[in-house]
Amino acid sequence: MLLFFRLVFVLSMSALFLTGSWLAAQTSDQPTGTITVNDSAGQDAAIARRIREILTELDGYEDVTVTVNSGIVMLRGTALDGPAVTRLNEIAGRVEGVVTIENRVQETTDVVRRLDPALERFRARSEQFINYLPLAGIAIAAFALVVMVGFLIARMRRPWDRLAPNAFIADIYRQVIRIAFILGGLVIALDILGAAALLSTILGAAGIIGLAIGFAVRDTVENFIASIMLSIRQPFRPNDQVEIEGDIGKVIRLTSRATILLSFDGNHIRIPNATVFKSRIVNYTRNDERRFVISLGVAYDTDLARAQDLALQTVSSLPFVIREPAPAVWIEDLGDSAVILQVAGWIRQHETSFLKARSEAWRLCMGAFDHAGIIMPETTLRVVGIGDESTVPLNPPMPTATSTNRQSDAAVVAAATANIGDVEAAMDKELERIVATERAEKQDEDLLKKDAQEE
Repeated sequence: MLLFFRLVFVLSMSALFLTGSWLAAQTSDQPTGTITVNDSAGQDAAIARRIREILTELDGYEDVTVTVNSGIVMLRGTALDGPAVTRLNEIAGRVEGVVTIENRVQETTDVVRRLDPALERFRARSEQFINYLPLAGIAIAAFALVVMVGFLIARMRRPWDRLAPNAFIADIYRQVIRIAFILGGLVIALDILGAAALLSTILGAAGIIGLAIGFAVRDTVENFIASIMLSIRQPFRPNDQVEIEGDIGKVIRLTSRATILLSFDGNHIRIPNATVFKSRIVNYTRNDERRFVISLGVAYDTDLARAQDLALQTVSSLPFVIREPAPAVWIEDLGDSAVILQVAGWIRQHETSFLKARSEAWRLCMGAFDHAGIIMPETTLRVVGIGDESTVPLNPPMPTATSTNRQSDAAVVAAATANIGDVEAAMDKELERIVATERAEKQDEDLLKKDAQEE
């Protein structure tokens, strides 16, 4: 019983579908205009004969019958598909004398008849493909020849290495040459095949795909462009001591992706080139002269003029401190228990270690103050308990140098600087040796050149 109801439902839906198709065919492309009063059997026969002749020359209408009565065209039978059924109204409506059209043609359900056009199209396309094979071979050969010439030109080192400031830019030139010759070969091949208009469609699709990929890999593209700019501008050199985004070290190399530093602890620091390009770069090595600054605290009751003069004489007497620019001393701040003096001196950092020079200046200035009896007080705190009525002053007076232990400033400076330690830049030279070893291992990946134009 259930199977019976299903069969009835399927037949009903099929009938509705066929009825809808027939109604659509009846209401589309009906002829318009004034209907003549005269009726002629000869004219009806002529109309039927003309429509049959037309349908005979067209595929898919072999089973269509045509009858005409008083200008009314009656079409019966089966056609290949729905568009063919609808097209009958257009064909018949264009014949002179047709008043209206009764289109009762339906789509054929014959499998063989439906497959014949598809097989015919497949056979025609296969023959067309076979006929195009020689032409396609010539097009492929032309494309391969153009691409091969482009790759041979790109592989040449002399012109591109001379035109480019470094190897990275030279590789970019080579890639541009390869892409240009590939596109040129594609244009020539499509022109041989007579499909040059297809190139605009390919380029349009490639542009849309490239835009989508560009948004997806925006950081990578940004880093690539930053690498190009850094390789051209060269803001630092190998072995330069730089500070980038708070990281301090000596430059090992600049690659196409990152800048590599060697920290003073011997560690590698890799910073993306996009970050380097946008960051504030401090280059400590560019100038040979470099200033060091030390802080000294003296008691409030100290003769500040004498303390400043003594510190200035001590720093000026150091053999590693240069005369121009001259050393300087100034009062920086008033602390809780001391007056803070700032002492500055200049050195030639390529010959003298910056850290050792500053360390020696600190040690010798403290020794000079000690020989002169200048007190460098410690920070003091007083803890007051509840009910404590002591009258201990908050800042007790510091002992001062007496006349018996005071010496002349010249004698103090001479005594303090009698034993100057080694300030040779041995540590910097050791780091430079490590950098040279690292650079020798991967020379091809480095974009820095000592003879390149500096920014």
